[in-house]
Amino acid sequence: MIVTGSCSSVKDTEGDKFVKVVDGHFVRNGSPYYYVGTNFWYGAILGSEGRGGNRTRLCQELDDMKAMGIDNLRILVGSDGEEGVLTKVEPTLQKAPGVYNDTILAGLDYLLMEMGKRDMVAVLYLNNSWEWSGGYGFYLEHAGEGKAPRPNEDGYPAFMDFMRKYATSEKAHQLFYDYVRFILGRTNQYTGVKYTDDPTIMSWQIGNEPRAFGKEELKPFAKWLAETSALIRSLDTNHLISIGSEGAWGCEGDYQTYETICKDKNIDYCNIHIWPYNWSWARPDSLIADLPAACDSTKQYIERHLEICDRLGKPLVMEEFGYPRDGFKYDKATTTQGRDGYYKYVFSLVADNAENGGKFAGCNFWAWGGRANPKHEQWLPGDDYTGDPAQEAQGLNSVFSTDSTTLNIVKEQVMRMEKLKKAKQ
Repeated sequence: MIVTGSCSSVKDTEGDKFVKVVDGHFVRNGSPYYYVGTNFWYGAILGSEGRGGNRTRLCQELDDMKAMGIDNLRILVGSDGEEGVLTKVEPTLQKAPGVYNDTILAGLDYLLMEMGKRDMVAVLYLNNSWEWSGGYGFYLEHAGEGKAPRPNEDGYPAFMDFMRKYATSEKAHQLFYDYVRFILGRTNQYTGVKYTDDPTIMSWQIGNEPRAFGKEELKPFAKWLAETSALIRSLDTNHLISIGSEGAWGCEGDYQTYETICKDKNIDYCNIHIWPYNWSWARPDSLIADLPAACDSTKQYIERHLEICDRLGKPLVMEEFGYPRDGFKYDKATTTQGRDGYYKYVFSLVADNAENGGKFAGCNFWAWGGRANPKHEQWLPGDDYTGDPAQEAQGLNSVFSTDSTTLNIVKEQVMRMEKLKKAKQ
């Protein structure tokens, strides 16, 4: 029996509170754990009492999700860097290396407390390769590499060329490691529970879509991920560790690199993300017509990664997938026929594989917009937070509480996964 993400010194009754991996499958509270989750990146900001905070809405959103059977939320620990930058999430948590916004930290504490009350679990990601929350660019700037280009102004080629430096920047890595030590060393001010002892946290995730951004950087990229996972494991023997990878798409198309980074002894389970529109599998003016082709490409991509998971004996979670609203429109009143069809197909792949003993354990759709009412296509400070971060058109990939047809499909999948849990007990 292979058990990962657990502490040998913790009694079995206590260890059962933490999500673990046993023989290549998730176990929670001593039972098989299969789930339908979502992305709720802004949860810690919403949980604060400062700018951007709205604890009433937070609790309403958690209640809404829990009532649907969604119990797994993927959440950004915090944004980095200066504020007042278009397409940047704010308020930020880490304003400068080692300088933290206590209000956002309290928001994360409050969020975890409220999730714990509802028996929900969090996947917390610590870094980001993209501009919308700082991440790579923030650490490179403070490592002396100059001003990071912004895709909105400078284009993505210039942005990605600059971010290639992260894989080999030891100084940037050390700044990030200091941040990891700080977050993992925190004690929740509301519950008095150390983060490392809190079963509300399912997994520490190295980053949101960490990338090498160049083939020459693949080896140092893998080395950085291994160093980070080893650091996290040295600080926390209770929780699972994951990468946050898109899969081969985030490894310059190199499946071998993906297998290498997932094979690491400190990585407990594998992740993939799938974005049919972003990856040119579906055209913005033909989202419904292109749905069959998008589904075919999705199936092929998933199957190749499941083969790797089978070899490694580790579960797979598709923790990001999305599809734009019909007509590539953003208004909440817009129909979601294409998205509904895509969700239904993806959910069937997850459940079919899991029911047949495969490694597909769960999925987190992108993303929960809930009760938000977007005011502008481009997010501006003071606007409601949606599932679409500040660099995305507000409403593009968000699932709102009014999206009844999409939510009905989510509920159907929740019921199917619940039946699977019971059948596997």
